[in-house]
Amino acid sequence: MKKSLIALATLAAFAGAASAQSSVTLFGVVDLSAAHVSNGGGTQRVMNSNSYNSNRLGFRGVEDLGGGMTAQFWLEAGMGNDVGTVGGGSLTTASSQMFNRRSTLGLTGGFGEIRLGRDYTPQFWNTTVFDAFGTNGPGSSLNLSTGASGLGSGATTFVRANNSIGYFLPGGLGGLYGQVQVSAGENAIGNKHTSFRLGYAAGPLNVSVATSKTETGVNDFKMSNIGASYDFGAAKVMGYINNSKFGAVKERLTHLGLTAPFGATTLRAGYTQNNTSGGGFDARDAKQFAIGLVYDLSKRTALYTDFSRISNSAGANYSVGSGAANTLGHSARGFDVGVRHAF
Repeated sequence: MKKSLIALATLAAFAGAASAQSSVTLFGVVDLSAAHVSNGGGTQRVMNSNSYNSNRLGFRGVEDLGGGMTAQFWLEAGMGNDVGTVGGGSLTTASSQMFNRRSTLGLTGGFGEIRLGRDYTPQFWNTTVFDAFGTNGPGSSLNLSTGASGLGSGATTFVRANNSIGYFLPGGLGGLYGQVQVSAGENAIGNKHTSFRLGYAAGPLNVSVATSKTETGVNDFKMSNIGASYDFGAAKVMGYINNSKFGAVKERLTHLGLTAPFGATTLRAGYTQNNTSGGGFDARDAKQFAIGLVYDLSKRTALYTDFSRISNSAGANYSVGSGAANTLGHSARGFDVGVRHAF
């Protein structure tokens, strides 16, 4: 009995030492809003997910390997909280990709970080970081983007890429940061992809450029952008220019945004413009103006409201992102009120 107790105590000591070297964290976001959308397709009142932040349920783990090196994994699933689907699926069906937001395994050290799996693409970062609405909800600049779907190319790498190998520069480089990513097609059209991003962030200034190419079997889908922000204290101004190209079709998306905190309240405003040319898409220009307020009840819970209006040219039918599909040449308006809780 005495020997058993000694053995058990020894095992517990080793287990405690092991757990001190590694950790696993559960995290997530639950975001729901009531929205009113009006366009040429009619008027609808809907319950939306992801209007302020994207819903997610995730697990991340880190193990200290010694010598300044760590191993880490990150598994993150989207959720449709209005109906309870998993993996960012449709209104009634869960996605076959449970961890559809991010699914990576990596090593970090003085050399930087090597990351494997499904992850954000470098060029997407500039659109979401320098968008006043974080590419979410009625005010998202991507409401006007055909490039997000590859301009009809079949490219699936605007936001994320499967089967990717990524490298990130280490910190401590005087504000310089960067990322390179290569993803294998694995017989899936539109996923063979190469891209990189290079930026500088120090004090109130953040500026970054990115470029990418996705092979589609016909023409390459290409995207390049530049984004920047400057924090004046009372307000932060930001914006980006994103150029997409597939064959003869070219799209330029320009966004200017502002966020201004007033105590627990933050004002958000954004103006986005789409200019498309070539391949019969010359009449698909559009403009969007959006404004919103966020009130922080705590560090984790916030109330928000947004309003957005889109003006479409004769050949464009962009909408606020929910409700009935728009018709060519008609404007679109959207309004929402919601709550977000992070854990």
